[in-house]
Amino acid sequence: MIGTKNRILWVDDEIELLRSHILLLSEKGYSVETATNGEDALDLVKAKSFDLVFLDEMMPGMGGLATLSKIKDIHPELPIVMITKNEDEGLMEEAIGVKISDYLTKPVNPSQVLLACKKFLEGKKIASAQASRDYIKEFNEITLALQSNPTFIDWTAIYSKLVDWSIEMDQHQGLGLRQTLNDQFRECNVEFSKFIERNYLNWVEQKNRPTLSTDIVERYLIPELRDTNKSVFFFVIDCLRLDQWMIMEPVLREYFDISREYYYSILPTATPYSRNAIFSGAWPSELEVRFPEIWEQWEDDDNSRNRYEHQFLDNLLERRKIQLKPESKYVKILDAEFGRSIEQNITSYTKNRLTAIVVNFVDMLAHGRSDSQILKEIAPDESAYRSLTSSWFMHSTLLSMLRTLSRNKNVSIVLTTDHGSIRSLRGTKVIGDREASTNLRYKYGRNLKADERHAIFIKNPLEYRLPKRSVTINYLIAKEDYYFVYPTDYHKYLNQYRDSFQHGGISMEEMILPIVKLKPKG
Repeated sequence: MIGTKNRILWVDDEIELLRSHILLLSEKGYSVETATNGEDALDLVKAKSFDLVFLDEMMPGMGGLATLSKIKDIHPELPIVMITKNEDEGLMEEAIGVKISDYLTKPVNPSQVLLACKKFLEGKKIASAQASRDYIKEFNEITLALQSNPTFIDWTAIYSKLVDWSIEMDQHQGLGLRQTLNDQFRECNVEFSKFIERNYLNWVEQKNRPTLSTDIVERYLIPELRDTNKSVFFFVIDCLRLDQWMIMEPVLREYFDISREYYYSILPTATPYSRNAIFSGAWPSELEVRFPEIWEQWEDDDNSRNRYEHQFLDNLLERRKIQLKPESKYVKILDAEFGRSIEQNITSYTKNRLTAIVVNFVDMLAHGRSDSQILKEIAPDESAYRSLTSSWFMHSTLLSMLRTLSRNKNVSIVLTTDHGSIRSLRGTKVIGDREASTNLRYKYGRNLKADERHAIFIKNPLEYRLPKRSVTINYLIAKEDYYFVYPTDYHKYLNQYRDSFQHGGISMEEMILPIVKLKPKG
């Protein structure tokens, strides 16, 4: 028995013929009131609170559709199930137009009625209970997987499952399992950091490695360019996490057939390193030799150190003997006004063989949240951060551009990101000289020191294919959700940067990234 919490109103001019159904619902714990016409139904809805209405379509006087419309005027959120003998498609469309919740065709049987009740009155509770059982099972499977020396393929699967559960729990806020999931994320990132520390140098040497930033153009973009009849668009959304992509993807499935794969960002997981590696197909140390001016300044400024991306891409394609006529176009969208101008002219870009578009909004959102108390209140945790991303995407020039491109069957789209971000919750002390970089998740400079439990110390940058800058430069890369704080004014900066989304370090959220192909439907 479920108790008598749920109140049902059943409106039918032949209500006496439905007594067996009403008795069944009463036995199942539902409280059922009846009316034989629309006027009485409206009086009851005004006077009492109901959770569900069964409404006959054919009644003398005020008919079912008119009654439905007036009930919705009083309680727009009240679910109404229409019961009809008429299976006419036009009637169904009219009922849907006035926001019917569902319909049953006469003669109704008890199982149909009971199913409708469970769907609308207990659906969330049943779904939450099932989700809870499923997650506990998945929790145990992930825990066992951590003990089995997972490969990079296994890590991708583990992280993907955790992301799926994060999004699932957004729909079941009352489960009480959010902290358990957060703890499992943290446990996984501890083991993931150890995995990267053990294996990354092998990846640098091309040994048993996943797809990395340096491989993106070679493996995903060039195969599309070999079809000379296609106009290829390459979108790179700066600082997009997998969970953020997963809430964007369902929106795009209306317009595209989507194939999703994964790759790993190089270290540090920061724009000057990871995005340059994507466009050049080269490691940062290789770029230092070819473009020494990139690394002349101490501080990593995203705008100055990524100003060569177009040249990098053209040079890489030339080395791979990909001839483009007309030449490739490159666009970097840094503000909404410029984004709107590109949106309005996106069709003209289909004349190009290749158009590369970098979208910086998500990165600005991450940085903006660190500096704005209002944004922190709007997005206090990962769930709200996803929601904020979703709100942006639904009204973005990016979505408008993609919709427009979906109408052209000769368009091929490759979409990815350069790195993710992690909500940094734990500070760790770092020591370095005055000229050491100010980045929170990675640092380079002289005489750097930090707790080895919280960071990887890189004595020889060339081993990691990083710019050596000078013979005395070392790197520190933060693990898990740690961020670096200098001893001077330690507590001030510890509090200032706690609970900010940062990138540059080692975590699943920063390193395991989606790369997708969008093929227009039809």
